[in-house]
Amino acid sequence: MIDHAQAVALARRALAHLEAGTTDQADDVMPVPVAEYLDPERWRREVDTVFRRVPLALALSAELPAAGAYKAFDALGTPVLLTRGRDGAVRAFLNVCRHRGAQVCPAGTGTRHRFRCPYHAWVYDDTGALVAVHKPGTFGEVDPDGLGLRPLPAAEAHGFVWVCLTPGQPLDLDGWLGDYADELERLELDKWHVYEQRELDGPGWKVAYDGYLESYHIQALHRTTFAPTSTSNLMVVDAFGPHQRILYPAKSLRTLRDLPERDWDPGPHCGTVYTVFPNVSIAGTWEGHGVVSRIMPGPGHDRSRTEQTVITRSVPMTETDRRYTAQFSALVLRGVEEEDYRTGFDVQSALSSGANTHFLFGRNEVALQHQRRWLRRMLGDANWPVGKGI
Repeated sequence: MIDHAQAVALARRALAHLEAGTTDQADDVMPVPVAEYLDPERWRREVDTVFRRVPLALALSAELPAAGAYKAFDALGTPVLLTRGRDGAVRAFLNVCRHRGAQVCPAGTGTRHRFRCPYHAWVYDDTGALVAVHKPGTFGEVDPDGLGLRPLPAAEAHGFVWVCLTPGQPLDLDGWLGDYADELERLELDKWHVYEQRELDGPGWKVAYDGYLESYHIQALHRTTFAPTSTSNLMVVDAFGPHQRILYPAKSLRTLRDLPERDWDPGPHCGTVYTVFPNVSIAGTWEGHGVVSRIMPGPGHDRSRTEQTVITRSVPMTETDRRYTAQFSALVLRGVEEEDYRTGFDVQSALSSGANTHFLFGRNEVALQHQRRWLRRMLGDANWPVGKGI
């Protein structure tokens, strides 16, 4: 559960900013070369050096709720199959038959304990073991122990299934998350429920993800969606290595001003975003509804795919709950797809125009600056000092 003392301390910081017209800030404005968004070679380095090497939160535990549940999908051009075995353990595999390379399971989710390759009917179980070869008498002798689905490093923790897309790569989740593991654990995401999930086309992954990391644009871009209730250009940011906890207060936070802090209930007045580097946003989880967004680089530097999952703390049972949840889901979709990403596509299409050689990340865009410094650091880019606040 969210710690009340921590929530009050964060709300206190946000209320001080709200009353003063201020926000958390970086030390200086940060110039960012437009080439970082345009260079295909740099994009390839981001994919190969970062996305294929670090633990990625590729699914919520709630997406695999019981033994036999599976999820098959593409991640950076890699076919991935996640299964929950009869023993309750979640495993990750390359979704590739060891005979002739067909995908053994079509993209999607469902429940099954065996996966039959559609090409030549080899069968694998939910632990990845090869359990049947079609017409073995004519095929010839094979060693099934050496022909199971190729595993990917995986772990289940803090409500997520974490996977490394490089077979054999060590997956040190404790080292990767550090103290941030405690922050994620407080969200209790393993107890939440999936209400709705969809995929959205987006601009290049950095253009798309930039919008999740600042509220400077709320008033201008989200006038009829988020701006009526959310503050603009106000954020409280704490970093945990490359990961961040961001508080975007609602305008209603002012109602706490005259109450003793012991009586504060910050949840209804605080919008939160917990980010998992390099590409996950967990928004709104201090109350009963949230949205998890996983932004994956597309087939090139100028496109991305976002898996947007609307989650609820409890299953909507009453008509009022169902109506509210449907409205919440529709609002999130409209704000992201029709406003954030539509503008992002405009940005992406204009990058090569020559109008800008650099973008500017303002002092008020502190979470953006932090994300970019860590990306440069992990790429080993000696041309860009990581600076302060790491």
